Amino acid sequence: MRIHSPSFAAAATLTALALVGCSKAASSLAEVSAHHHHPPHGGTPVVLGDEQFHLELVLDAPTGTLQAYVLDAEMENFVRSPAPSIEIAATVNGGERILVLSAVANPMTGETVGDTSLFQVRADWLKSAASFDAVLRSIPIRGTTFSGVRFNYPKGNDTDG
Repeated sequence: MRIHSPSFAAAATLTALALVGCSKAASSLAEVSAHHHHPPHGGTPVVLGDEQFHLELVLDAPTGTLQAYVLDAEMENFVRSPAPSIEIAATVNGGERILVLSAVANPMTGETVGDTSLFQVRADWLKSAASFDAVLRSIPIRGTTFSGVRFNYPKGNDTDG
């Protein structure tokens, strides 16, 4: 027996639309929970806290220069820190090396030492360091100090990718 009533067709259409909508919602939810952070300079992401902020580490191996950019939760905007410098303790070939990254002023953006989003250091051993484990000793950002943050270079610590 076939039913050709307009109300049946309308109900079937609404049911189909609801199912498609649910499918889209489920798909969107999966996309949100599996989002990835894309470091704007192609560097190594280091999560600070519960995804509150990130550092992006960028190594220029030929010069042995390591830069650390302070970024927001989505790695889209620069965030300033009052720190005059930050320390990273790196374990290289079984030995510890301390990197002291100094705050970098930028007159174009108005950033100064004590109010900047960029820190930098140069060390000869970085010219040949393909990988190392490290601990960020501490960095204050917007009233919160993040301490003892462990990561690997170049993997980072962002398990979401």
